[in-house]
Amino acid sequence: MSDPLVSLRNVAKSYRRGGQTIAVLSDISFDIAAGEFLALMGPSGSGKSTLLNLIAGIDRPSGGTLRVAGVDIGSLSEGELAAWRAQHIGFIFQFYNLMPVLDALENVELPLLLTLLSRRERRERAELALDMVGLSDRLSHTPAELSGGQQQRVAIARAIVTDPTLIVADEPTGDLDRVSAEEVLGLLDRLNRETGKTIVMVTHDQRAAHAAHLVRHLEKGELSAAEMPG
Repeated sequence: MSDPLVSLRNVAKSYRRGGQTIAVLSDISFDIAAGEFLALMGPSGSGKSTLLNLIAGIDRPSGGTLRVAGVDIGSLSEGELAAWRAQHIGFIFQFYNLMPVLDALENVELPLLLTLLSRRERRERAELALDMVGLSDRLSHTPAELSGGQQQRVAIARAIVTDPTLIVADEPTGDLDRVSAEEVLGLLDRLNRETGKTIVMVTHDQRAAHAAHLVRHLEKGELSAAEMPG
């Protein structure tokens, strides 16, 4: 058996607010295999986005151990963590987080500015990523000139352009109509099946969860056993 790509052991997360300690996650232990497509579900305030941010290295656990791609990310300095995220994590957000003054190609190219690639190499990789999401004819369009579904596909191209180890998606269909949502979910499924990308997706939508291989539910900071979507 190969080592899991993501491994959490007794992970907890709490915040200080107004002199009080608020526990969000408690004693979370589970693994995510390489090539898995996992959906995290739960009601608002259950801690699912917090858990996703921990896995992505955006936040740090208050307790326990979290390893991703063999690295204990809780032990990294802020600078090391930023460099680690740039190399290993592709982010997909509910509201796209595209730069409105940049066109699709420039938005996708942004993560590559942190690399040693030449300008020509960056543009070639950005064009390839946009082609993979079916937007090779929208390279020069700004976000305002694209539909919501097209903007999310640009965001997916931006997430995969660095060839990340792990793709994390926080409600990626939450701002989309049904048809656009199905297109985005189909694209994520294809990325998982054809390129072997590991995907962790937070969603409250049962239809979106059906795109995943496994589903876990969070309730009051505690995680359920994995189950097949359905």
